[in-house]
Amino acid sequence: MSDKQSIGFIGIGAMGWPMATCLVRAGYRVTVYDARTEQSEKFASEVGGAAAASLAELARNAEVLVTILPNSDIVESVLFGEAGIAAALPQGATIIDMTSGVPAKTVRFAERLAEDGRVLFDAPVSGGVARARTGELTIMAGGEDEVVQAALPVLKAMGNVIRTGVVGSGHAMKALNNLVSAGGFLIGVEALLIGSKFGIDPEVIVDTLNSSTGMNNSTQKKFRQFVLSRGFNSGFALELMVKDLVIALGVAHDAKVNAPFANLCKEMWSSASAVLGPGTDHTALARFSELLAGSQIPERQS
Repeated sequence: MSDKQSIGFIGIGAMGWPMATCLVRAGYRVTVYDARTEQSEKFASEVGGAAAASLAELARNAEVLVTILPNSDIVESVLFGEAGIAAALPQGATIIDMTSGVPAKTVRFAERLAEDGRVLFDAPVSGGVARARTGELTIMAGGEDEVVQAALPVLKAMGNVIRTGVVGSGHAMKALNNLVSAGGFLIGVEALLIGSKFGIDPEVIVDTLNSSTGMNNSTQKKFRQFVLSRGFNSGFALELMVKDLVIALGVAHDAKVNAPFANLCKEMWSSASAVLGPGTDHTALARFSELLAGSQIPERQS
């Protein structure tokens, strides 16, 4: 793919903004669209590229369309709804769905688009806002080899690409990754609660885990930064984690795999979301665990 290629980018949120910025920085001609018109205009003013006032306007010249939206239902509406963009895209256009989506729905979208001479593959991301800004996301790409291969320059402007298999496999892998992440966070918080109640300094617990076999992403990048500080402000919402866990369990159900720990993990996170309410950061799960334990992890004194 040439760096002169025209890219339409839908979803200028916490992740979409820095990802689209990476594409502008790489020399692509980027036109952005967000349901909040002022957000698109702000991006074009501050970063570059152009802002589309409508999906129809975005579609006219988009050789590649990138979507990163809250869920697959919104992707479906954007592609096929009343003001849907799919039919207006040029023949041969490639749609890269970077949403954390439902694999079965992604497969249906791809099949439907293929009937009209357009291709879709999934490429959800992991790494959070910090790595979105630096273009170092992990991108899980599911689709036909030649389609993904052709899109590699676009993807590599935003991160490192791992091929996961057929269409839908990227979304499945993203959900499974967050399942493992959610499990690690949950059990780590319980270790902090048990250890601090016993009398071990939480900082010592984190340091020990990080130099031992209990180390995981949460012990390294979340506990000291967002839990012991009581900030609970990592930038990833609790309800989005729950959404990904529901997707992961859906994959297990469709594959007829009994996953008791995954089910328990999902139920714990779902309960935390119900108790703590919408808009809560996912690291605030620690507060829910504290409620269940009847004890609080001591705050970091620094």
